[in-house]
Amino acid sequence: MTPPSLGLPPGFPQTLESDLVWDNTDIESRYNWTYVLTPADLEELESALEQFKSLGKPLGFVNQSTFPLPKLHARLREISREIHQTFGFKVICGIPVDNHTREEALIIYAGLASHVASIRGRQDHQWNGKSADVVLNHIKDLSDKVDANKIGAPAYTTDKQVFHTDSGDVIALLCLETAAEGGQSKLSSSWRVYNHLAEHRPDLIRTLMEPWPTDLFDEKGASYTNRPPLFHQPATDTSPERLIIQYARRTFTGFHGLPRSPHIPPITEAQAEALDALHFLAEKYAVPLDFQKGDIQFANNLSIFHARDGFRNTPEQQRHLVRLWLRDEELAWKLPKELKERMAKVFEGVEEEQQVFPLEPFVRSSAAGTSGK
Repeated sequence: MTPPSLGLPPGFPQTLESDLVWDNTDIESRYNWTYVLTPADLEELESALEQFKSLGKPLGFVNQSTFPLPKLHARLREISREIHQTFGFKVICGIPVDNHTREEALIIYAGLASHVASIRGRQDHQWNGKSADVVLNHIKDLSDKVDANKIGAPAYTTDKQVFHTDSGDVIALLCLETAAEGGQSKLSSSWRVYNHLAEHRPDLIRTLMEPWPTDLFDEKGASYTNRPPLFHQPATDTSPERLIIQYARRTFTGFHGLPRSPHIPPITEAQAEALDALHFLAEKYAVPLDFQKGDIQFANNLSIFHARDGFRNTPEQQRHLVRLWLRDEELAWKLPKELKERMAKVFEGVEEEQQVFPLEPFVRSSAAGTSGK
């Protein structure tokens, strides 16, 4: 256990100063995080949809060339710069999802997103029992269709999701439908959380920069890796100073049908305290988003934690999001070596013809529980 009397590790900043440092007391006065699509934007999206459909190609071939947005493109590139270089997130409002089939809505979503960050990452490596690059995931309660003991992630339940990060550089979420009640989306600056810890609990920063046994949830249930949740990158001639925190509580504690493997060393008392500190500080500084049907939320997964409240569905209204993991090669952050392998599993070797966009919800193989089998 790291002694609380120890200060910050050598070279770590006492305070991070950047637009990426924000909280719920100042962000609204500093940043307009919504962009509402104009009638001209919507017309251009419809034209691009028709052009892509005329090609007769599968969705994996959606890109900036096959889904051209000659006027909107410049604005979407500005949004990518906001995500990577300023406040870290943006919400684009007004996709007319009810006016299209599910497949058409996904084409528009993937097409628009390709102008923000052009590379899609795999979220599953198999589909219908065969090797595939599944690049789109549905975030929807499936507990009434799948044995709850076989669900290993809160994404497929109505439970609250505590603050965490995903895989990928940028997370995109399209809202197809809101919950009847609850389910509010929340974002929090990990840089703001760092500044609080640096001032009040530098010992926890030391704990977070040490290697942690992180469950990989492989098929054998015994595979894990040791890596720190927190990385500090000093400024160089080509890159500014950056801080990256990557963690999800379930990889250290398990979740319902996917318990932490008994073969993996347990986390320490100090690590458990650090996990709680990350969540409760993220909650303290978080910004709630009014996430509505037809909105796309883009967030920098390397600088922002995200969470959602628990919710209630009705037969008529059921919360349903679809997610992409994205990378913008032009603006992508350089990664510490400990994260490069993890991100390579997401982005490397994803071929257009291998990409799968499931039209209906399913439980990802890495989130399928083992209990009750």
